[in-house]
Amino acid sequence: MAAEIRTFTCLTDNFGYLVHDPATKATASIDAPEAAPIITALEREGWTLTDILITHHHGDHVGGAVELTRKYGCRVVAPRDKSGKIANVDLRIANGDIVQVGNLLARVLETPGHTLEHVAYVFDSEKAVFAGDTLFSIGCGRVFEGTYPMMWDSLLKLRALPDDFRLYCGHEYTASNVKFALTIEPDNPALQARAAEVAKLRGENKPTIPALLGEEKQANVFLRADDPSVAAKLHMKGADAASVFGELRERKNKS
Repeated sequence: MAAEIRTFTCLTDNFGYLVHDPATKATASIDAPEAAPIITALEREGWTLTDILITHHHGDHVGGAVELTRKYGCRVVAPRDKSGKIANVDLRIANGDIVQVGNLLARVLETPGHTLEHVAYVFDSEKAVFAGDTLFSIGCGRVFEGTYPMMWDSLLKLRALPDDFRLYCGHEYTASNVKFALTIEPDNPALQARAAEVAKLRGENKPTIPALLGEEKQANVFLRADDPSVAAKLHMKGADAASVFGELRERKNKS
């Protein structure tokens, strides 16, 4: 039986996600931005939380974990965190590990850059990747703890996933990402199509996520830093991809 995935809003612009295995009734929350919306979503579905799969240590991704574990006694899965910023973890995971939620299997990808111990959870059988704050639709996360080459390598790991995978990211940033991307590639037809789609969805107060990864590869300029046309737009012809990516991220920081 296929997993059931529910998407809802937490805090101001965080996404909350529940991944449910109908066969075993196991249910995972991807991150825990705040407890109340997650509890509401669980009660609406009649599900019980068995796992929290954390992508990174920022407060808007772990803030509800303590309350949820007290209420449900659920398992907390998180990256190996040398700094100890993620507390009360039951299972520490690293690149290539497999996390089981009922009969569902999530493959761990280490995607450092936004934070040093960031991970993504890849449900291959469901063709879904939960990328946290590494990759957004038409954008990527700020590089707070890592380096631009590190973040570029992490984006390449996600870009290598098949085109028919759906991207589930940490925040509803797509409209602002589109606005920036159009300053770099105004004539990109895939970006223009996504811009129109996003405007329609947000106009109807609907989420822009999930996004199809194949479309992201064509429209998301941060995934295209190794395309010579992007380097040319930045007057960086011949520069290495990590440098082009760094320039893109610097410009986005200031936009």
